[in-house]
Amino acid sequence: MSEQDGLLHDFLIETKEGLDHLDQELLALETSPEDRDLINAIFRRLHTIKGVCGFLDFHKLESVTHAGETLLGELRSEVLKVDDRIITLLLTLCDAIRTIVSSIEETKLEGDACFDALVADLLAAAKPEESAPAAKELSLDEQFEILLAQREAEEAAQTPSTQAVPSVQPIAIQPAIVESAPSQQNQSEHHEATPAKSGPQETSLRVDVHLLDHLMNLAGELVLARNQILQTTKGIDDVNFRAITQRLNLVTSELQEGVMKTRMQPINTVWSKFPRVVRDLAITCKKQVRLEMFGKETELDKTLIEAIKDPLTHIVRNSIDHGIELPEKRAAVGKAAEGCITMRASQEGGYVIIEIIDDGAGLNTERIRDRALQRGLISREKAQTMSEADIHRLIFAPGFSTAETITNLSGRGVGMDVVKSSAEKIGGHVDITSHAGEGSSIRLKIPLTLAIIPALLLSCAGQKFAVPQSAITELVQLGASQKVGSLSWIGNYPFYKLRGDLLPLLFLSKQLKVDSKTAVAEEDNVIVVIDIDGSRFGVVVDAVHDTEEIVVKPLGRQLGNLTTYAGATILGDGQIALIIDPVVLGREANIEQQEAAIAQATARATGPSFNETEQLLIVQVSSDVRAAIPLNEVRRLEEFPLQDIERVASSSVIQYRESILQLVDVASIVTGSNESWSGGHVVVVGRADALVGLQVQTILDVSREITAVKPVRGKPGITSYGVIQGKVIALLDVNYLLQQGSMSVSVAQEEERVAI
Repeated sequence: MSEQDGLLHDFLIETKEGLDHLDQELLALETSPEDRDLINAIFRRLHTIKGVCGFLDFHKLESVTHAGETLLGELRSEVLKVDDRIITLLLTLCDAIRTIVSSIEETKLEGDACFDALVADLLAAAKPEESAPAAKELSLDEQFEILLAQREAEEAAQTPSTQAVPSVQPIAIQPAIVESAPSQQNQSEHHEATPAKSGPQETSLRVDVHLLDHLMNLAGELVLARNQILQTTKGIDDVNFRAITQRLNLVTSELQEGVMKTRMQPINTVWSKFPRVVRDLAITCKKQVRLEMFGKETELDKTLIEAIKDPLTHIVRNSIDHGIELPEKRAAVGKAAEGCITMRASQEGGYVIIEIIDDGAGLNTERIRDRALQRGLISREKAQTMSEADIHRLIFAPGFSTAETITNLSGRGVGMDVVKSSAEKIGGHVDITSHAGEGSSIRLKIPLTLAIIPALLLSCAGQKFAVPQSAITELVQLGASQKVGSLSWIGNYPFYKLRGDLLPLLFLSKQLKVDSKTAVAEEDNVIVVIDIDGSRFGVVVDAVHDTEEIVVKPLGRQLGNLTTYAGATILGDGQIALIIDPVVLGREANIEQQEAAIAQATARATGPSFNETEQLLIVQVSSDVRAAIPLNEVRRLEEFPLQDIERVASSSVIQYRESILQLVDVASIVTGSNESWSGGHVVVVGRADALVGLQVQTILDVSREITAVKPVRGKPGITSYGVIQGKVIALLDVNYLLQQGSMSVSVAQEEERVAI
């Protein structure tokens, strides 16, 4: 690479970074038009671009930036005042510079695009009206700033390039020790144009991304070698040799962590572009939108930063186009004319959670259902049984759109489908919650990094597989079924009763189409319980082994159709193990259909939520919460003093009619409260061979007067809510309470043995 090419390379990188800063600074100036420091900073940044492009003979770029500099000069001298029209012109200038820079990057030429009209608009805006006050004489400080900017441009043009590696998107690496800047007093005493000496020392270094990728690959190979050495030395008793391997293990882990940190970037790298996106889209849609961002410092691997750019853009565009209402519509329903989009990022374990929330109109459930029926995405039978949340998730289906007409923003049905596929491609998950009239929230859950991850090793049909540990909640030994629950079937779907809940199951051997003993349930099988954003299912495998940090290697093109696997890795013993993608595994096994079958079976078992002719026993379970129990399930009403209650294996019991009666605290089920029961009323429910005592505060009444019935999903122990005698009550699920009472002792013992 020649010296000229090196200078051009640095100019392009610095100009693109400068344009990103210009966008943010111009938007900040729009909200603080009197900020003189901000105007000066924008002027200096644009002047630097102009100075270097003149040296490189980019005359079109020089002409455009000169026109913008002229307008900014009038703002600096306070001849003009900042307004929306000027901000829009300057943002358009940034777009024009980007267009020219992109052409230079591809062809080393400025391209054929013509910006004469923009230059004319900038110069026209810079001409003050005749009635405007005379130009203000620049102060010494302002004259110095202009000289300083000119000096920086001259030095940039004269300094030869010191880096000759082809690169895109450099990453700043912060050294461990950062030299502090000179004191404020020293800066004021020496007001000379020597920024390199008077400013803080350089604290970052430009490193090519390909070099970082190479270092990451080497660190991965070192981790593999470390794992193999540790595996080999397990049976060696040499104390000195074991100390050396332990030291190697420690240094490798620290090196791996350090190299991974060099690839981590704050999510603000992507988010910094959204204030401009939101402003432009709001103007296009004739809406008023405010953007709020929290957690901008949350870090992600650079590869994932690149992968989420388009999905986040699609979500924000949809939030503005479909979510936020027009100002007059918001005012008509009592909302502020200005809508709000909130972007929030946080880290949870090995994942980053990104939420995009709007306070718009929310999703129209009926409209989504009707459009899905029109396009044949669901059948009419399925539409009648789908929950509101399931209907909302249809917006992620390929080709789905509720827009009546196709515009430059929406209507083609490719936006949210891209979001879902992009998230799953990097091992993530996306979901949506929405409330009519209140707004919507889209939640992205993506891994911190894809390079080196902790995983659980398991085996099936004599082969080893790896599952990311972040998706696993616990392990259950299937042989304990006689104590904890039993393996049962609903139609063609297997499930396992785990602590009173029905857990959908899939047999890994059947899913992978290999011969294995897991094709049938045996006592030494293990259930690996996986949780993907609240959706839980169990995977039956032959055996589980140790956890291990694995290096993710992508599958070759020949294996690209094996979507169940997220990659492969080399284990410590030299074997190759495929890495199972839990999200794809659950989807290919139709876990959603299994959950629906279980829900229907549960509904049949518990009967209707409310029967208008059925009498209900109304009880007070806490100071402000009531519950109802079907009277035909009630056997007796008892009162027990607190001192007669005994504790066995973390459960409450009482000696009752020559037997032992298990007690269940209703308040903890209905409200989640841990308030201790003070003794008193117990409602005995069930059948002769299966009784349980429900601890309540007070017996209130028996009633049939039920209104405003609402079924409840996902709330174990409760089937419905209703209104009785002007109070909202919860109808208790007696079958669930009987299971809790009969299983709580054995579960408490079994959990200590099998749960992780």
